[in-house]
Amino acid sequence: MNNAPSNNIYNISTLNNEIKRLLEGNFGRVWVNAEISNFVAASSGHWYFTLKDARSQIKCAMFKGRNRSVKFRPQNGQQIIVKANVSVYEPRGDYQLLVDVMNMAGDGLLQQQFEQLKCDLAAQGLFSTEHKKQLPTDIQKIGIITSPTGAAIHDVLTVLKRRNPLIEVVIYPTQVQGAQAATSIIQAINTANQRDEVDLIILTRGGGSLEDLWCFNDEALAHSIFNSTLPIISAVGHEVDITIADFVSDYRAPTPSAAAEIASVSNEQQHQKIQFLSQQLQHVMTNNMHQHHQRLLQLATRLKAQDPKFKLAQQAQLTDELQHQLTILMTAQLNNAQHRLNNLYQRLLRQSPQIKIPHKIAHNHQLSLRLKQAMTQLLASKTAKYQGLIRELNTVSPLATLERGFSISFDSKNKVVKDVTQLSLGDELTTTLSNGKITSTVIELHNPK
Repeated sequence: MNNAPSNNIYNISTLNNEIKRLLEGNFGRVWVNAEISNFVAASSGHWYFTLKDARSQIKCAMFKGRNRSVKFRPQNGQQIIVKANVSVYEPRGDYQLLVDVMNMAGDGLLQQQFEQLKCDLAAQGLFSTEHKKQLPTDIQKIGIITSPTGAAIHDVLTVLKRRNPLIEVVIYPTQVQGAQAATSIIQAINTANQRDEVDLIILTRGGGSLEDLWCFNDEALAHSIFNSTLPIISAVGHEVDITIADFVSDYRAPTPSAAAEIASVSNEQQHQKIQFLSQQLQHVMTNNMHQHHQRLLQLATRLKAQDPKFKLAQQAQLTDELQHQLTILMTAQLNNAQHRLNNLYQRLLRQSPQIKIPHKIAHNHQLSLRLKQAMTQLLASKTAKYQGLIRELNTVSPLATLERGFSISFDSKNKVVKDVTQLSLGDELTTTLSNGKITSTVIELHNPK
């Protein structure tokens, strides 16, 4: 029998903690493009859902402090882009994602690709200040790479004509939108460098959506701008539009008109120089801030694993799970109680006096009829018997005897005189006849004995 060494034996809590630390330490934050399913918004404000593709799925949690920034309501079946930390929910040992950022697919995917390319190019040094070429101090000829029919060329030419009409302009026509636009722009940059007929290049177009401006986020275009011997001013879109071309170019103008203002520096050289230095400083600061931000994110990821708030968040997730289980149990008990109540109610209805009363009333009515019949029969029987007794009584009644011609005498004590010996001379008698009474006095007694 093999005995396992004690130093290789883990309990479950320790093992889950080690796996959690390993995952969070190696992955950090990741971008994921997937479909939502099993979405639940807990009463605590936290969101729980599953992200899946055709072959796999993973559980996710987005706590209320994070999901408040989401500008749409997630629905099952939606395709989304999320930025999340890979983690382990230790109480169950579940591998999961803790989501920080959630975007709809489409622009969200483009934004992810933009951020990834920006990080890669920054790491390659394409944004470094030391590689930026200085704009010429005496600009005589400007090359403009843009669509010859767009609004941007009109804005640039209008400003140049107003500020310095002596500046010559060479237009390198190109596509500025669509699948072939990046290749067309690269060819225009190469052409301008080969001819070497201008002092600098303005790469420009009007505003649009992130998808419209996507050709300016091409990696090959970024290297073409970086390798250009001619200084390049990027003026793509409006002031709020930022592209990879803006980071790589030697100077970034917020609008096409501003690019023309910067290029026509002869009348306001000192002022424009200050602006240039300010832009350069801002660019350096942005790059430094980006590098520090990346470092901060790494440190924050390591710190987060030890952050009590993270532990509290896990406990909140466990609380939500227990609350959900409690709700299910309480609902089941409530349904059972309701079922029992319904059964008792049906039994009560079956025993209810309201149901028995009509039967009792009908029974009482029957008994009343039977009682009336019995009383009628009894009364008839008693009446017949009474009449028979009357007839018998009449048969033996003294009144009947009186009606036949007899009489009855009573002494002074109202006793019937049955014998002469009951009387004395002078006694008063009352004799009852069939039709009246006679009062008499005894004056003579005769006793035949």
